[in-house]
Amino acid sequence: MDPRIRPSWDEYFMEFARLAAKRSSCLRRSVGAVIVREKRVLATGYNGAPTGVAHCSETGCLREKLKVPSGERHELCRGLHAEQNAIIQAAHHGIRIEGSILYCTTHPCVICTKMLINAGIVKIVYAEGYTDDLSAEMLKESGISLHKYES
Repeated sequence: MDPRIRPSWDEYFMEFARLAAKRSSCLRRSVGAVIVREKRVLATGYNGAPTGVAHCSETGCLREKLKVPSGERHELCRGLHAEQNAIIQAAHHGIRIEGSILYCTTHPCVICTKMLINAGIVKIVYAEGYTDDLSAEMLKESGISLHKYES
């Protein structure tokens, strides 16, 4: 990449999400998220166990042990999703995220989608797909703008 060429805003913020994903402690999938408003980063998140709780990288993956397919039985996991952690980080620090954009390395699942709708996210930019028909349906119904990031 020519150093004189500035990245687009989508490229810039997706790189933040990719960097956050590198902190993931999930053994199955590394996901990162960043919440942005007015071209400013408000909060970031990655998938992993709650603060002070052993990570799957230490305990092993319960979902693998139980042979739970991807996209099913989310409650059978020690970790939170990147989107959830970004929302929680913003709340913990008293940062309003209504009207913001979420950049995420993976399309949100239905649980995260419901949280993002209620948090007032207006646009989602994601890099990789995720098979969750209900999530896609609810995003469409909610009016949240959804864009697949193309590098």
